[in-house]
Amino acid sequence: MGLKQGFRGWWIALLAALADRLTKRLVARLYPRGGALIPGLLNLRPVENRGVAFSMFSGQGLGLTLFTAALIAGIVGWLATHPRAPKLLRTGLWLIAGGGLGNLYDRLTAGGVSDFIELAFVRFAVFNVADVCICVGAGLVLLGSLRKETMDGR
Repeated sequence: MGLKQGFRGWWIALLAALADRLTKRLVARLYPRGGALIPGLLNLRPVENRGVAFSMFSGQGLGLTLFTAALIAGIVGWLATHPRAPKLLRTGLWLIAGGGLGNLYDRLTAGGVSDFIELAFVRFAVFNVADVCICVGAGLVLLGSLRKETMDGR
């Protein structure tokens, strides 16, 4: 089984990164000052995050950029060499890689990550589509790891 089979699902990462990029551009263009998208439920509030989740490690730009790039490379390397891993696990890892690519693009081009999704009904961090992909991906990795699915994907 060649490396080519290990890259099945790459399009998931591509779609995740593109969705992140597109939504960030749309919000920047259509809602530069933010506003209620669904009153009482969902606000758009463009902010720049120079850290990671909840702005942890702010000011560690180069370190975070290198860590993110290494993590994405590690995930893609693992996926390339484990083509028979459970599908849920692989899908989750491709989502994490795509979300990581979306945020890495921001770090490389702007020095920080553009966040804009704010839940109006709870006090929580502002986040973006890449963050959603990473969280959903982590959930799928967990489910894929817990399922009694064989390593050949059946």
